[in-house]
Amino acid sequence: MGEFDRWSDIHQDLFNEINKRFYSYNNYIQLRLVCKQWNLKLPKIPEGNKVPWLVLSTGSAVKESFEEEAHALEEEVRAPEDEGILDARGLEEKRIYHLMLPDMQDNIMCGSCHGWLIIVMVYEGTVRILNPFTKVHLDLPPVSTLPNVININGDKCTLCYKGLIITRNTIFVHQDQIWKAIINSTPNNDNDSDFIAVVIYGLFLELAFYMPNEKRWIRFPTRDLVDIHDVIFFEEKIFAVDGNGQLYEFDTRTKSGPVGGKHEATPPPSNVGMPNCYYYLIGGDNRSLLMLVKGVRHRYYMKNQKRFCKCETVKFDVYELKKNEKTWSRIHSLGNYILVIGSNSSVQILPSNFLNCRGNQIYFTDDMHDRREVYFENTTPASQIGIFDLEDGSCQTFLTDVDSFCHPIWILP
Repeated sequence: MGEFDRWSDIHQDLFNEINKRFYSYNNYIQLRLVCKQWNLKLPKIPEGNKVPWLVLSTGSAVKESFEEEAHALEEEVRAPEDEGILDARGLEEKRIYHLMLPDMQDNIMCGSCHGWLIIVMVYEGTVRILNPFTKVHLDLPPVSTLPNVININGDKCTLCYKGLIITRNTIFVHQDQIWKAIINSTPNNDNDSDFIAVVIYGLFLELAFYMPNEKRWIRFPTRDLVDIHDVIFFEEKIFAVDGNGQLYEFDTRTKSGPVGGKHEATPPPSNVGMPNCYYYLIGGDNRSLLMLVKGVRHRYYMKNQKRFCKCETVKFDVYELKKNEKTWSRIHSLGNYILVIGSNSSVQILPSNFLNCRGNQIYFTDDMHDRREVYFENTTPASQIGIFDLEDGSCQTFLTDVDSFCHPIWILP
């Protein structure tokens, strides 16, 4: 017992050094389970998960993994409803786990940043930042405070779109008003967290922001800021791109909210050559910006008197805008990096944290564009998760038996 007591009373500074050397949330959980003293020494909210997790918003049993031999390694881990942290004593490296998270029941995932999920609770309209492993959460202003929502009365919601007043079912409004959400930093362990949140919302894909102590979402001041495809925080600024590839830049270092407008850079001359092109932004090296143009083919067909859509990602073009330049340059290699895009905050990372992966690839999932196909065109595109190889142009899809309404999303470092 004496030897154990010495380890349990380890100095906090030394314990912090040990904690810094863990790279996944699995290790963090195992560290907490060593003894009560170590559990108390660790912060309630860890600094961040350093290994990517792919989250599916339904309870579908996934039977396909990154590699065929991983089938035998799959396990199911259930998050206990009466405890504040996932019981993961059996977690081991190089396994694929199915985490059954009660907090995700019937909710919409609309973002992922810094290891946290951003969800909309469908029945209440609450917009919530959730750590899916610890269950710690912070609430943002609800859907009812978005700039285009006039009033919610029971199951009826009144909306305004460019002067047109419409009434819709409240549940449907909760489901499809927020298409993507991002935050600029990791939340603290209280409701006084000093972070900014931005959402792409509404029929016209507009931008709204939240700042600490605000009670509602505030529309960006720039006029005609619509059809926004992606938005990111980068270098203490907010960058957004619309459906024409036009870049917007906003300074966040103001007390009143983001200030800015159109960037001087002209849209890149995309070579995708597809009728359906979607744009993404990623912060690159040396303070440069990357823009991805995804070419998608939609094939519509009828089955059992219901309209379906097969959504197929065909190719990507990648462009770089260097600091203080006004022209996008097309790049053909990402070097050792991989890009991860979708409903998550798009990022550039090294592939060492993925299982048997290499650089110069783009990992993608369904995102808000595919969800709009569901809600506005009465179609049901199958969920698509895949890897595009920028070197040879090949595209590999996996987890192909996922439910059509699953909306997969990456939880990234």
